[in-house]
This record gives sequence, C-alpha cells and structure tokens, in this order.
Amino acid sequence: MRTIGLGNALVDVVLRVKDESVLSDIGIAKGAMELIDKDQMIRLRSASTDLSRSVSPGGSVCNTIRAMANLGANVGYIGKIGSDELAQSYESALQQAGVEPNFVKTEGISGSCTVFVTPDGERTMATFLGPAATLNPAELKSEIIRTYDCIYIEGYLIVNEPLFREALSLAKEAGLKVALDLSSFNVVESNLAMLQEVIPAYVDILFCNEQESFSFTGLSPREAASRLAQMVDIAVVTLGKEGALVATGNEVIPIDAVKALAVDTTGAGDHFAAGFLFGLSKSATLDRAARIGALLASHVVEVSGACIPDHQWEQIKLKVAHILN
Repeated sequence: MRTIGLGNALVDVVLRVKDESVLSDIGIAKGAMELIDKDQMIRLRSASTDLSRSVSPGGSVCNTIRAMANLGANVGYIGKIGSDELAQSYESALQQAGVEPNFVKTEGISGSCTVFVTPDGERTMATFLGPAATLNPAELKSEIIRTYDCIYIEGYLIVNEPLFREALSLAKEAGLKVALDLSSFNVVESNLAMLQEVIPAYVDILFCNEQESFSFTGLSPREAASRLAQMVDIAVVTLGKEGALVATGNEVIPIDAVKALAVDTTGAGDHFAAGFLFGLSKSATLDRAARIGALLASHVVEVSGACIPDHQWEQIKLKVAHILN
C-alpha cells in the first residue's frame, strides 16, 4: 500500500517551559492548537530565546509520513513551502528519509509551529501557517494522487475547506483509501457540522484522541469508538498512557500502551498513526497494526520533539518485524 500524506508543511520549534503560566501569558489553552499570524510568531520567538529548544521539519502528517518511510514504507508527501533556507532543509530532510516530496513552492518564509511543552509532557501549539495556508485546490494534482493507494490527511486542513473537500473528492475518484486524523479538539468543535457530513461520505480510517472523540460524539472513549465505527471502516481512539481502542463494525479492540518514560508527548499520535498505517500496508491484523503504532508512540514520547532519533530505527524495525511475525 503506497501512502501519500497531505498536510501543512511546517518547521517545528519545540520549547520546554517551566510552568503553565507561560501559556496563560500568551493566551493559549493548554493542549490546544491555536493559529497565529506572522507578527505574533515573531513575538513568541523573541520572548522565548532563553528556553531549551529543538528545531526539525514537522507538521502532523509530515511526522507520520517520515516515520513510515523510516520503517521502509513507500510514501509521498504534498505540502506548500516558501523560498527560504528552512524550505530547502525541509525538502532535503524528507528526501533523506525516503519520502517522495511533491511540494508547491512560493516566495516568502515557510510556516512554523511553536510547541510549548509543560513539565507534565503535554504540548500546546501556536501555529504560523505561512505558505501552507495558501495551498489551493488547483494545486492538487490528480496525476500524483492516483499513483497511491491511500491518502492520509490531517484535520488541521479542515480550516481550508475548499482544499479539504477537493482532496477527499480526488482521492475517492481515484479509488484511494482515505485516512483522516482529527488533529485537535478545537478544530473538531469549530467544524463539527462539516465533519459530520464528510466523514461518513469519504473517510475509511479515522484517527482521534480521547478529547477529539468526545468533541465529535459527546461520548466516552469506548462508546465513541463504537459510534465512529458505524461511520468508517476503522476507527482509532488513542488514550495516551492508557493505550488505544481500535473499532471496526461491532468490534472494539483494546490496545495496551507500551511503557515509556514520557518527557514530551509531541508527535505521539502522529507516530501511532504511522505504525498503524505501516502495519496495514503489510496486511497486518488490526491488533498487530495498533501494537506497532503503540511501539512508535512509546519511542517518540521519550525524546524532545516529534522525531525519533535516527540511531533508534534499526532496533525499532526489529521489534516491528517481531510483531508482524
């Protein structure tokens, strides 16, 4: 199964803060993703120069696709970037990981996501979309999409409704499976009516965490998983250290989390999705695919940022092979 990701191409800047007061000062709810403009982004960076940080190519779907590539999956990525040095390094990083980049390029600085990590490991995101927000339906190329078997779309694109709907339409016309991650509870709440319309019509595989599933259904995680499985072929509700629930038809499968010393939850859901989709690409059972997802999530939460260090992947691939066998 060849998988192509569609998402906001953003440079991740991960900042570790001493307490939650910083979030109050900048007016962002803990655990949320808030969109900011260029001036706000510059002010945030200026005010946080003394904080510990890491910088890497990111964006939710990019994290997933890069992790899949590191496992050996056949993957591509669609996004829009600027003309700065960050854009060049972004594209190079994907190529080095084995991802086929399909970038739309424009003049200007590239988008970025500033991630504030509190001492409990929770992440709060302030996102400057930059060129990513200007990707338009006409820039999606059906001749590229139709060469894949599955498209993975991040929920953050929902705010660009014409693009989101065009991607769903092109994918279905080309016969692709559509996998969607709901991305953020506030995105779900702000776009609930549209999601209630398009998910049953277009989505085959749905990923969400406990907050997002509640925002969409108003139900407990297990009840939400069951409800979502009536709308899509496969519904995945991740529960952090409590594991996950995978639902299909009338069946709900509980998945244990892999024990980890969590220092930063950034990218946990992205890597769970990577492992799960990789498992499906290898015709794994839902249980085994989810166990691969849990394995990858356990590794990424033990590091700062949304990327598992390169030197860990060979050992991870051995563990994945054991799960598949």
